[in-house]
This record gives sequence, C-alpha cells and structure tokens, in this order.
Amino acid sequence: MMRTVDLRGCALTKMAYQSELPRAVLDVNEAMKLIEPILLRVKYGTETDLIELAQEFDGVRPSSIRVPAAALKSALSNLDPEIKTALELSIERIRKVHSAQVRRESTTEVVDGGIVTEKWIPVDRVGLYVPGGRAVYPSSVMMNVIPAQIAKVASIAIASPPQKEFGGLPHPTILATCALLGITEVYAVGGAQAIALFAYGMDGLIEKCDLVTGPGNIYVAAAKRALRGVIGIDSEAGPTEIAILADSTAIAADVATDLMSQAEHDVIAAAILVTDSTDLAHAVLTELKLRVPMTKHSQRIIEALSGIQSALVIVDSIEQGIDVVNAYAAEHLEIHTAQARDDANKIRNAGAVFIGRFSPVSLGDYSAGSNHVLPTGGCACHSSGLSVQSFLKGLHFIEYAEQAFKDILPTVVTLANAEDLPAHGEAMTVRLENQQ
Repeated sequence: MMRTVDLRGCALTKMAYQSELPRAVLDVNEAMKLIEPILLRVKYGTETDLIELAQEFDGVRPSSIRVPAAALKSALSNLDPEIKTALELSIERIRKVHSAQVRRESTTEVVDGGIVTEKWIPVDRVGLYVPGGRAVYPSSVMMNVIPAQIAKVASIAIASPPQKEFGGLPHPTILATCALLGITEVYAVGGAQAIALFAYGMDGLIEKCDLVTGPGNIYVAAAKRALRGVIGIDSEAGPTEIAILADSTAIAADVATDLMSQAEHDVIAAAILVTDSTDLAHAVLTELKLRVPMTKHSQRIIEALSGIQSALVIVDSIEQGIDVVNAYAAEHLEIHTAQARDDANKIRNAGAVFIGRFSPVSLGDYSAGSNHVLPTGGCACHSSGLSVQSFLKGLHFIEYAEQAFKDILPTVVTLANAEDLPAHGEAMTVRLENQQ
C-alpha cells in the first residue's frame, strides 16, 4: 500500500533527501493557461457571467451571487446544536491563541532626537476563500476569519462554491459559521472565478479586495499565482501533507490512523512515516491493511497512500530522521518519539509541529487553537501558516530633529555619492541652505 524508502547508511544533503521524497505532480503553470479566459471574463464581466460559470463548473445557477442575509440567519437557526457547540468551543480556542499574536507598536530612539516608530496597520479589505468539493469546511471559515478580525481588518468578504443540493447557496454549515462570526458579506462563487472576483471587484456587486487568503484546488492556486500583484495572497496551497517522525515507542494504530486522516483529503495527499524502527513500520502497514477498508473514503485513501508522494522511510536514527523531516518541510509534522518535546525543538521546517500521541493533526485541524492554513509543497522552508500577522502591514514612521539631522548629513551625502545618486545628497544639504 505504501512504498518503502530505505535511507539507512545514507548521509545525504537536504536536496538529496528531498529528491527521495517527491511531491505529487501539480502543473500550476498549465492550470494558469486554462483559467486565463475565466480571469478575463470576471474582470470584464457581470454577475451573469459568474452565474454562467457556476452552471458550468458547479452544476447550478445561483439566483444571486451575493448570499442574502436571510439565508445566513436561516442557516444559523437550523444548525445542529451539537455542531454549533463544537464550533463555539473551537472559535473560543482559536481566538485565544491568535489574540496572543497581536503586534505592538514600538519606538526606537536611534540617536538623541532621531526616532523610528513601527506601527502595525491592518489591511483595509480582505477576501477569504472557503473551498467546497469533497468535504464541507466550516473550520476554514474559522481559521481565516478569526485572525483577520483580531487584526482589526475593517472589511471582510467570504466566497465559497455554490452547492446544487442547496439551491445554489454555499453549504449551510459554511453559512452558519459565517453568521456565528458576524460575517455578513458572503458570495456563492468558487474556484478561479472567486479569486478573480476578489482581485478585480465587480460593479454593482463587490468592491475589490487588497488581500486574498484561504486554501483551494489547483485552479485556485493558479489564480493566486496569476493575480499576485493585482491582489496580495497568503500562499499557493497545494495538497495536504503529513509527515510522522516515530521510534519504537510509537503506537502503530495512532500512526496509521493519523496517516489515514490526511490521506482522506485527496488522492494526491502526501503521507510520510519516518522511523528508525522496522518493527513499527511493519506494524503500521498491518494497521493500514486492517483499517483502510473499513473507513468511509477507503478508495481515496488507498490512492493517496499508494502514490509517489507517500512513503515509509527507514532511517538509522531519530537524528537522521530529524534531518529528513527538516528537508521535507511538511505541512503537518507529528513527533511520536520517547523524547518528543526535545526532538520537536530540533525542527526548523514544518507548517505546524504536533508533539506526542495526544496532539494529532486532527486536533489542529479543528480545535487546538492553532491555525490549519499552513504552507505545503516544501514552502515551510521559508513561509509560515496563516496568522494575525498575515493581515497586518508593518509601517515605519521616521522623525528626526534638526541636530540629529545635521549629525548624520555627511554620512548620507557620502553614501549617496558612492551610489552616484547626487540628488539624494542635495535633498539633504538644501535643508541647511534654506535655514532662516
């Protein structure tokens, strides 16, 4: 069901480890060619074009792209009480964690009379994308909306694909979660056209946004890449990933079900076990053979686990395993070792790290308080997950008094001349020439 990669006796470079653990092939550039007509149609089109695109891609014609307030209210009033309670508890925890991320204004006195203040300013308006498709993702509503609200973003819009079974509205659980969070601007539009709608706006329907966040399929990723610069983006999210670093103390059933939990997202989801214990690897395979056929999305999981992007990786030691997972830079990394916390402290590259058997990825997907919008495809080597910071801009305010200005003037003039930019220096010296 899963291929084995034996790295024992191999002390490889970061690049070499990465080549042993390829991701699923996603041709975003080819997808960009396919969506170009959609982006142009949205840019120059009307709501009718969006409705026709919904008919083409979602199999339904929404009566309107903007979700009526009554539909949001109805979805909340009809929400299963158990689901509502679960959402409310998760919202509370996510708010608690993200509230601690708020950046504070800071002022540095560079010299006497020369200060630089850094303020954190929220983005004016954001568009948040919540995917549809194989599953319903109220969790994505929470993970996008809550940090934006804590950052004090003044204007928040949400887009989610229209659903045929709900008369062209997004899934009612999505709408109910929006209502719980006080979001009133919701659009029944999905895919590349949703990203284009946020980027360009549309007369009489929606004001353009400054930033778009949220995961989606390859066409959403392609639209983000194509429109970056027209609109800010968080990341080009790819298929979900889990890597598990485990030793002989790990429980095979835990490891197997955690691999399955992410494999059920998509046939190109990645599931990686890195272990120094062949006994554990064999036990995990046994658990998978037992459990996968009994789960709801067994065929999807089998395809994901059998793909080139998934593997059982055998290493000489946990130290080597740490090198492997740091090179791989998984979206989700679990640590199931005897010294899990110590080993976790050696991790440099991961979207999020889950320490010990009682901290599975599923907890982080919903109710740990952490964010589940995380870098994929190895981007955790340079990027972070969604946070309050994602919705803030650092802005410097520079204020120098006269004497501090005079003291630094020769330095600035010297550097300006060194760069052959004499007008820069003149902009300094003129201030002394024109003194009263």
